[in-house]
Amino acid sequence: MNESDVPQYHNLAARQQRILELLQRDGHVRVPELSRQLEVSEITIRRDLTYLEHKNFLERTHGGAISSRRIIREINYSNRSDLELENKDAIGKKAAQLIEEGDTVFINGGSTTFHVFRYIAQNSVKIVTTNAGAIGQVHNEGVDLIIAGGLYRPQYNTFGGNFTNEIINQVNASKAILGVHGISFRHGLTTPRQDAAETTKLMINRTRGEIIVVADHRKIGLVSDFVTSPVNRITTLITDRFLDDNYRRDFEELGIKVILTCEE
Repeated sequence: MNESDVPQYHNLAARQQRILELLQRDGHVRVPELSRQLEVSEITIRRDLTYLEHKNFLERTHGGAISSRRIIREINYSNRSDLELENKDAIGKKAAQLIEEGDTVFINGGSTTFHVFRYIAQNSVKIVTTNAGAIGQVHNEGVDLIIAGGLYRPQYNTFGGNFTNEIINQVNASKAILGVHGISFRHGLTTPRQDAAETTKLMINRTRGEIIVVADHRKIGLVSDFVTSPVNRITTLITDRFLDDNYRRDFEELGIKVILTCEE
């Protein structure tokens, strides 16, 4: 490549456009790498990232930024359940290992939480769930499965509405295992559906112990319309082995325990 072919990123607009292009391509950027690629100081890069965050193009993280992608609507359950099936199953298995004898556990709807039920090995456990997929998945006789039934939504394979929330409101859980649609350090846990947000929020409020979020790495940086919880309300994040080390540090600095599926 000739020297004349190299973009001149000392130009503010060109540099910030390149940052957004790299974000779109990779999903994340790091300050030191941007500084080297664009041949400007790290202070300049940090100023660019701060400006772009104010414009809602990205979200700052420890040492860099992630793309702020928006979910307009929830993916149909039948389509979503085929996405990264192996990762979701491994995440579900890890979550089930955190359930202890005597626990009462909330589990919400979703294609990741679906994989928790079959792996529950402890006895004297009560599971209260809105996930219709739980039916037929629990084979341990030491587990009482309580379906918080209400309005069934077949496209999401879950229950919701007032009847569901009335059941949840009668329970004091010791743990909650929750699937999410988006995790943002800035915007919290979000979902495209108001009713789902209300039900999950109620589960969090009725839990006196750990709030465990199960999500693959693609959910980090996603933002949708309805907030379930600020991110620092959760105690544990279980995700796949593709989580960036810097993102892990960001969660841990908030006091959130991070468990990867590749860890023993």
